[in-house]
Amino acid sequence: MEKIKKILIGTNNPGKYSEICDLLPKEIEKFSPKKLNIKSPEETGASFEENSFIKASYFSKKTNLICLSDDSGLEIDILNGRPGIYSSRWGGKNKNFNLAIKKVFKALDKKKKNWREEKISARFICALTIFGLKKKPIFSVGKIEGYISNEQRGLKGFGYDPIFIPKGKRKTFGEMDPKKKYKIDHRYKAFKKIRKFL
Repeated sequence: MEKIKKILIGTNNPGKYSEICDLLPKEIEKFSPKKLNIKSPEETGASFEENSFIKASYFSKKTNLICLSDDSGLEIDILNGRPGIYSSRWGGKNKNFNLAIKKVFKALDKKKKNWREEKISARFICALTIFGLKKKPIFSVGKIEGYISNEQRGLKGFGYDPIFIPKGKRKTFGEMDPKKKYKIDHRYKAFKKIRKFL
């Protein structure tokens, strides 16, 4: 199996970019769409897997590089799985996650007045696609179950990390040392399944 020497990480989200860089072998040369001045395609898929594929194939064809793309988000059971594939869109045009988190709390308040006193089950899902290899695209999905924190906690991480507490832990992802978070989160679980191709 040919070893990948160069890879484009198909995201314009700086938090995701640095997390994926940390997961990839050090010797692989990494590129970002931002540095190559390529905007992200519109995510028109109906699932994380479809959106991940849209990004990977788009960036790969644009650059002739092998591309690893991620689509991920937060599903909250009591909200029927929302924000789900629209996770980053809840942050508006500027992908402002403080705004997105406020929207989550608002939606929960609407759904159940005393939700803060209960364990509100949720999960982070990550779908990865590698596109541009000689063979078919490679897909994998990782999930981590947990709960919604009743307040925003921690300044580490990105996105919805400050309101997600993984099962069996007390801290939110936003309070965890990133190196520890990387070893248990949804992205790592998806990554482990495709590591052999890298």
